[in-house]
Amino acid sequence: MFNKITIVGCGLIGSSIAREIKKKKLAKNISVCDVSSKALRDIKFLKLANEISSNLKACCKDTDIIFICTPLSAYEPIFKTIRDHAPISAIITDVGSSKSNIIKLSEKILNKKSSFIPGHPIAGTEESGPKSGFLNLFKNRWFITTPCKFSKKKDQKKIEQLWTKFGSKVTSMNARSHDNIMAITSHIPHLIAYNIVGTASKLEAKIKSEVIKFSASGFRDFTRIASSDPTMWRDIMIGNKKQILFMLKRFSKDLKHLETAIQNNNKKKLFNFFQKTRSIRAKVVKAGQDTKASNFGRKN
Repeated sequence: MFNKITIVGCGLIGSSIAREIKKKKLAKNISVCDVSSKALRDIKFLKLANEISSNLKACCKDTDIIFICTPLSAYEPIFKTIRDHAPISAIITDVGSSKSNIIKLSEKILNKKSSFIPGHPIAGTEESGPKSGFLNLFKNRWFITTPCKFSKKKDQKKIEQLWTKFGSKVTSMNARSHDNIMAITSHIPHLIAYNIVGTASKLEAKIKSEVIKFSASGFRDFTRIASSDPTMWRDIMIGNKKQILFMLKRFSKDLKHLETAIQNNNKKKLFNFFQKTRSIRAKVVKAGQDTKASNFGRKN
């Protein structure tokens, strides 16, 4: 489909994209840029690209598409380098979990003639680095585009076609709706998981060791995501601050109601609440967004 595709940041998502492009022969050349020397060694060992460099300026040369797959805090210098050194015809896209602030940043930095298609694959695991990626990570998972004023319809179609080739289901929405949805379905669950582990770490030494030793499946499974990349999640919490704080207030209010029900031995209220949430969980599984799906067909 393309002569050259450049991937900036080759962690779980970036390396999985590289694997899909290589496997399906979607580009003649794959260029990977990463600031980590270890990541570059891993990329070379895995043979994920035919051009590997820490020099984004060089990787941008003569490219058709640029995938930005880095933590959100790295976008500003990346946008500036792309603006100054990438072909004006290059399609710029990303995989970030927060869109509104990134779109505002792009509109301040990128050339007015640039083509930027903000995107977000709803897929992943708690692991990171080039070796964590695998084929089929995006299979039957949603990919969301959040068009901005730099989004050219013909280029948006090309990006959506590419993700369809990866096996994704594709949809589009505005950035604000995306950020609100991600705040409650992804960002706050991660925040809670991190906080539970943080609470456990502050317990008395004996209790803490026993919590770790006898971790029930609920604690173990729920806190799995607390081992996700800290830089990425720090940036997401700041990048989607407004929506996260709004949803956190709603969550705290609902949690207070549960606390009151427990305090008052309100069995009916607790049962009805658990029954309702159980049915919602069943709908999540039916929709194919169960967490187990993210490991479907995993091959390193």
